[in-house]
Amino acid sequence: MPRVSEEHLERRRRQIVDAARACFIRKGLHETSMQDIFAESGLSAGAVYRYFKSKNEIVDEIVSSTRGDLLSVLSDLVHAEPLLAPDEVCRAACEHIRDLASGNGPVRLAAQAWAMAAHDEHVGAHVRETMVGVRDLWSAYARRLAAAGRLPADVDAEAAGQVLFGLFPGFILQYVLLGDATPETLARGVRALFPAPAPVTRG
Repeated sequence: MPRVSEEHLERRRRQIVDAARACFIRKGLHETSMQDIFAESGLSAGAVYRYFKSKNEIVDEIVSSTRGDLLSVLSDLVHAEPLLAPDEVCRAACEHIRDLASGNGPVRLAAQAWAMAAHDEHVGAHVRETMVGVRDLWSAYARRLAAAGRLPADVDAEAAGQVLFGLFPGFILQYVLLGDATPETLARGVRALFPAPAPVTRG
């Protein structure tokens, strides 16, 4: 297929996803109909159905693409050399989340996707995969902190990963619903909980 045709198809697909996301944020996932998406995108039903057979397929697309983005960014931070301090990891990750929540960004749909995951198996699979991936990365980071002497050597990395995992949903809810959370305030809080190690003195 000629490259221009591939680019055209991708632009159309993105046009539909962007329109659907705007509708989901404005009306909610359950209240948005395919007719709403047709109207928002300016495309006919046939044009939209060429790319997505249902509303849930569009939700899948949004969730899966956002998952890959978040996991990639967090993985880079967790495995960065030299080892980043916890407040640095949290600030950088939350800055990225904030960017994904701006305007009609996909993170604004996070809470709705979590609720949908409870009863929609396909969406639930994407959401659970994201959560497990994020939690595993936090556990890997806890092991790196322990190896560097920033946590006890016998730390339960899986338990630490579960605790650290809660930072992201907590930040998303406070940023989207309360509007008063910032990456900087989260970093300050994490810095208070994970103070820098005291310098080693040599006699």
